[in-house]
Amino acid sequence: MPSITRRRPRNPDGRAAVEARVLAATERLLQEGIRFTDLGVQRIAAEAGVARSTFYTHFRDKSELLMRLAGTMRESSFDRTGDWDPGAPGDPLTSLTEVFADVIRIYRTYAPVLAAITEVAAYDEVVREYWAAGLEQFVARTVDLLRVEQRAGRTPANLDVTTASRLIVLGGDRFLADHVSTTSADPDTDAAAARELAAMWWYGAYRRPS
Repeated sequence: MPSITRRRPRNPDGRAAVEARVLAATERLLQEGIRFTDLGVQRIAAEAGVARSTFYTHFRDKSELLMRLAGTMRESSFDRTGDWDPGAPGDPLTSLTEVFADVIRIYRTYAPVLAAITEVAAYDEVVREYWAAGLEQFVARTVDLLRVEQRAGRTPANLDVTTASRLIVLGGDRFLADHVSTTSADPDTDAAAARELAAMWWYGAYRRPS
């Protein structure tokens, strides 16, 4: 039988370095205000200091490039929210507010990438489904947390955890995207947004009155 063992890529460190340069170059161009749709592969390659053919060696197309950029943002924000435990000692609402303050900082850092996702998802099904799949993972985790809280008697038994999870996760994502795109990086504004979003999650689902 022929072997199905994958060959190790040649110079994996070099490949990673090239990909990092392309990703960083794309972020810089987006930070300059260039719309992703108007950003050509040749411009990206030139900014990264690589040949156009090299771009296609590392990325299938611009959609894959954008999903890689969005993946970094998604992992950062999801990892931060994953640290929160509603049943942990201390004040869970205060810790949740701190989580959302960090998430807002992440969203601000990647605001141009988030804008590009919104722009491209309107016409690219692959990108749209990629972003939606990430949110669905977050919804599933929230469902699990709420069910644990229900079994412990801390969350009302009559809460529809699936509907509530979709509401606070999907609604929260849209709120955060709008917040970072329409307000400046004002600490007072961001603190208020984190506080109110945490309160909506906590009192609207986790500790909703029976």
